[in-house]
Parts: sequence; C-alpha cells; structure tokens
Amino acid sequence: MALSQASSRQEALQARHAALESRLQELSRHPSVSDAELRHLKVEKLRLKEEMQS
Repeated sequence: MALSQASSRQEALQARHAALESRLQELSRHPSVSDAELRHLKVEKLRLKEEMQS
C-alpha cells in the first residue's frame, strides 16, 4: 500500500474511532439506551483501535 493511501486510511480509522467515542459519550448520558447498543459501539471502537495499531 502506498504511503499516502496508508496515511489516508489511518486518518479515516482515527476519525471513525473519534466519532464512536463521541457517540458513546452522548449515549451514555441517556438511560433509555440499550446495553446491547452500547456494547456494539464499544466492540466496533475496539476493533478500529486494533486495526489502527496493526
């Protein structure tokens, strides 16, 4: 993968990770949000973090 492609991909992953973090913070303030939804977002965020580190 070319350097610019790798950099763009990394930036996209970081942006998605940050968006998930914001969404999780927002949802955690609302008691009506299901645990399943929060768990799904947390798993997705962890997957992105692992992908960024590889």
